[in-house]
Amino acid sequence: MAKTQKEKFKTYGDVFDSFTKRNLFFLSSHHLFEESTLSPVSIGKESNVFSAKSSKGSVIIKIYRLETSDFNKMYYYIRNDPRFPTIKHNRRKIIFSWVQREYRNLLKAREAGIKVPTPFAFLSNILVMEQIGPPSPKLKDLLPDSPSSFYKKSKQYDARLYRAGLVHGDLSEFNILNLDQTPVFIDLSHATSISNPISKELLERDVKNLCRFFSKLGLKLDNEKELKEIIKSKPFEK
Repeated sequence: MAKTQKEKFKTYGDVFDSFTKRNLFFLSSHHLFEESTLSPVSIGKESNVFSAKSSKGSVIIKIYRLETSDFNKMYYYIRNDPRFPTIKHNRRKIIFSWVQREYRNLLKAREAGIKVPTPFAFLSNILVMEQIGPPSPKLKDLLPDSPSSFYKKSKQYDARLYRAGLVHGDLSEFNILNLDQTPVFIDLSHATSISNPISKELLERDVKNLCRFFSKLGLKLDNEKELKEIIKSKPFEK
């Protein structure tokens, strides 16, 4: 006998608490996805990622766990973000704001001409967005045929994001997809306004991570030089 949806949820562990189940039902009832097609993609420390079918095609559902997410780390990144001036040191409020911030960051990145998943909706600890590819592998799992070309596009995207007033904050080979030899930036929950006091530190780390990875693929890159070029570069041309 096939498992009921309730029994199926139990196999995914603590991500499906009663609060999350109600929100999933609400989103599915508004045709954001077909609840019966929910399938796990990855299990992380703070969030679980699922895929599902919808009228828009395949979608990704990112669910932040309410009890085990490191909300203190989230608070460090979000507390000085001028877009969230009234954020309080409260677990649920921080997680809910974190999800909202990722949604807003994805929209802003898209407007800037950066290839990112299209966000469709968010509710409390759940974010629904476009699935890239079938899904597409992360850069760490599929190296580019041309590291030079792939790095150039990644750098252009990073510069475009900066010119749009954001810093990714967690950019690395783990948060870039390789979609047919084209970079796709993901996991923009860490992305913060350049007016945030920690934005310079985060941008420097992003550039260092890119240089480290692509240097291993044979490119000769200087962190300081690449950082200056990203800050001063022209907008990315589609």
